[in-house]
Amino acid sequence: MILTHFFRDDAEALGAYIVALTGVLLASALVLEHAMDMAPCPLCLMQRIWFGWVGLFALASLIHNPRWGIYPVLSLLAGLIGGGFSVRQLWLQSLPADQVPACGPDMAYMLENFPLAEILAQMTRGTGDCAEVAWRFLGLSIPAWALLGFIALAVLAVLQLRAGSRQQRRAVPA
Repeated sequence: MILTHFFRDDAEALGAYIVALTGVLLASALVLEHAMDMAPCPLCLMQRIWFGWVGLFALASLIHNPRWGIYPVLSLLAGLIGGGFSVRQLWLQSLPADQVPACGPDMAYMLENFPLAEILAQMTRGTGDCAEVAWRFLGLSIPAWALLGFIALAVLAVLQLRAGSRQQRRAVPA
């Protein structure tokens, strides 16, 4: 009964759930960075950026029209792209030590000294820093948890798209 109420056909509620979940995920990343003193690698930063885009698209839907299908589609697309970066990082973490790419300079140094194209290339490819497993919870590393977050956001975006189309069909007089 409670789950049925939680996932009811209400595009507004589902958009709000997406915004809330992205807020929790981004806040968790900030806690890991600042409270646990874990500097994010380039792929971690890309995942944060795509979490942010998912949340911004969902927030835009709430401001404009949650039933309009473009916003959940954009949230879904951003979630899939972010999930791809999580998979890339998980792949880097699974490589044997001799196949891991070389570690690059930290992001602060790159921002000061590298051209934007090189920074973006490093952020999308990842570096040896991205292969390090610095923290685990219930046996899963940070990118595995991020992937689960992206999957949950994608499911919510699909549910929002479905709910919005159903609400629009009910609103149109026959």
